[in-house]
Amino acid sequence: MSVEAIDLTLDLPQADAPKAQNGGPLAANLLRAGSLLVFALVFLFFSATAPFFLTVGNIGNVIGQSAVLGVLSIGLTLVLVSGGPNVVTGGIDLSLAANAGLSAVVYALIIQAGYSDAVAILGALATGTAIGAVNAIAVVVIGIVPLLSTIAVMNVVAGVDLVLTQNTVIPASSDVLTLLSSGSLFTIPALGIVFILFAIAAALVLQFTPLGLRLYATGEFPEAAKAAGLPVRRLTAFSYVAAGFCGGLAGILSVAYLSGTSTGSGEMLLPVVVTALLGTIFSRRLVPTIPGTVLSTLFVGFLVNGFQLLNLSSTLVSGVQGLLILLVVSATTLLRKEEI
Repeated sequence: MSVEAIDLTLDLPQADAPKAQNGGPLAANLLRAGSLLVFALVFLFFSATAPFFLTVGNIGNVIGQSAVLGVLSIGLTLVLVSGGPNVVTGGIDLSLAANAGLSAVVYALIIQAGYSDAVAILGALATGTAIGAVNAIAVVVIGIVPLLSTIAVMNVVAGVDLVLTQNTVIPASSDVLTLLSSGSLFTIPALGIVFILFAIAAALVLQFTPLGLRLYATGEFPEAAKAAGLPVRRLTAFSYVAAGFCGGLAGILSVAYLSGTSTGSGEMLLPVVVTALLGTIFSRRLVPTIPGTVLSTLFVGFLVNGFQLLNLSSTLVSGVQGLLILLVVSATTLLRKEEI
């Protein structure tokens, strides 16, 4: 069952005359069309002004460079789906960037200790998944508001990262890392291929399986989901554990991209939140979807790449990303209030 089928099902109880006159769906469609238009205009602007922007090599590089951001944003998308649209009381995971940083450290340390890539991969994925499980326990079992609990976990993870690395870069090299960093297929770097394949797999699970339908039902209509007998708490916990797995995978990709760890993994937090929230704008009903997240990942990737080619300050990029969060949250909140 696809998201469109889910959308139609969820719209049926409210498809009455008053809502048709409300204009909510029209406004949502206009917002989506406007976001796609902005994407196209930004792409055309940089194509005309930034040197080498509109080249096959540069487009492939953007896809590869966006792999870590994309995988983390997919993880946050899963949490947004199961937790509901309210970013304050609903689903959110602010520990994902720190999760990727610590998972990268674990991978690099295992490689430096002389173990194989298989052991390092298992270690990184286990680290990320364990952090996701801690978030799940804090949110589902203890009942802490996700915004607060994931901030707390983020600080703990960042502290462990600092202790292990002493705020220094840990280099790492292996056959798998070399393949990921230098391999390519049809001018798309191997990192980009991993991102594309992972996005396809996540989209198939979220949009075409009963699990995906239940996650959407849990986030959109939690009371109705409980009344229908769905294991709401377990589904919510699953989304945080799955997001943690995404953090572990992103950590591996980060080590491959940087040939080691990074002391600035926390800087990824704002882009991840921007990308996941912006992805809702690209969906028909302003709900998080994997295709929407992929589009927003590419949008942010091309935006950053265009600024770099024009030699614009990185602080301007952060300002634009903050503005995007404000616009997305404001627009979706107003439209949802209008629908209600």
